[in-house]
Amino acid sequence: MSTAVAAIASAPAQRRPRRTWVGALIGVLLVLLTVLSVFVGVSDVSPAALLDGGRGSTAAFLLVASRAPRTIAVVLVGASLGIAGLIMQMLVRNKFVEPGTTGVTEFATFGMLLTMVLWPGMAVMGKMGVAAAFGLLGTWVFLRVIRAIPVRQLVLVPIVGIMLGGVVGSVTTFFAYRLDLLQSLGQWAQGSFSTVMQGRYELVWIAAAMVVVAWFAADRFSVVGLGEEFAVNLGLDYRRVVGIGMVIIAVITAAVLVTAGMIPFLGLVVPNVVSLIIGDNVRRAIPWVAGLSAVFVLACDILARVIRFPYEIPLSVIVGIIGAALFLWLLLRRRSHAH
Repeated sequence: MSTAVAAIASAPAQRRPRRTWVGALIGVLLVLLTVLSVFVGVSDVSPAALLDGGRGSTAAFLLVASRAPRTIAVVLVGASLGIAGLIMQMLVRNKFVEPGTTGVTEFATFGMLLTMVLWPGMAVMGKMGVAAAFGLLGTWVFLRVIRAIPVRQLVLVPIVGIMLGGVVGSVTTFFAYRLDLLQSLGQWAQGSFSTVMQGRYELVWIAAAMVVVAWFAADRFSVVGLGEEFAVNLGLDYRRVVGIGMVIIAVITAAVLVTAGMIPFLGLVVPNVVSLIIGDNVRRAIPWVAGLSAVFVLACDILARVIRFPYEIPLSVIVGIIGAALFLWLLLRRRSHAH
């Protein structure tokens, strides 16, 4: 069965030329932006300052305690969120969904609110666990709603998800307002890496581990994307694969939410761009999606730091503006191809 799954999953890749130069460009940009991210900031952490001050200098301390952890967190968050969007699109069989447009993020945020109310002293790992559990619940609810409401147009599926997320988000905001926790909740809901330091970013390694899990199950996700009946006819345990995908999405969403907050549109636009380049084979797409997502978030994070230097704009604002523009372009492109 596994041989058949791999053969079916790899079939679309053979019909598209390999875009090695695009992959090389993504790799070069990733390296350049990673290096640039380490040295961009208010404090001087330039190579000259590091060499002049030695290991005990302020520049060296800032590099180890702040700049390097922040850059690593940006790369891992970008890569993992892109993969979460890719897996969500395969499970739902819709190109216009991601955790932020299906209510998963709002469910995870509601879980965060519960920890603030019921267990205010809970450790960060515990908060992530609760958020992941509610994210898993949100994924299950969205899939059930989509099954119960047969929608024929692709654009209607994310609209249903946005409506679901809007309901849960409104409930979360209401209780946060009544309990005077809006400001605390806003700190988690606003996407930003300004508070990421050594000791506050390690949870994103769990999200990175989920990317590895997605890589091992990639062929099965490709087959699931062809439909339940087709997957079952191949002998695939459809419910088990969907369950693995739901866990991957929930854990990544929770880890990112606890570390940096909400980052919109990333898991939606990057997998679509990669699909235009190399097709829908998940195993081939995972390194492309991870690399391009990391490049995208790194570029947006650097822009957030330099546009109003020495002040910093929340990353979610930059990603939201650029991501919304790309989303509209994808919608218009699909509509023009449909005609």
